[in-house]
Amino acid sequence: MSGVLAKVSQTGRLSIPAKFRKAVGLERGGEVVVELDGRGIRIRTVDEVVGQAQALTRQLLGDKPDASVDAFLSERRRDAARE
Repeated sequence: MSGVLAKVSQTGRLSIPAKFRKAVGLERGGEVVVELDGRGIRIRTVDEVVGQAQALTRQLLGDKPDASVDAFLSERRRDAARE
């Protein structure tokens, strides 16, 4: 999809064109993550950011059974009980 000219108001508001919102599942609004990307601004959906974090976690930890949040909390409870 090619870019379109948009205007940022003096209060910082930006209207995202309907075709862009529809393309990323934000037809009815929703939360986004706004990031600085060099000298540009990048807007991503929360689902995209979460999906990327989950993929990175799988890449780094794989399917190790001791790499879950539950396993981590259990280990911390055992450590606390030993103190």
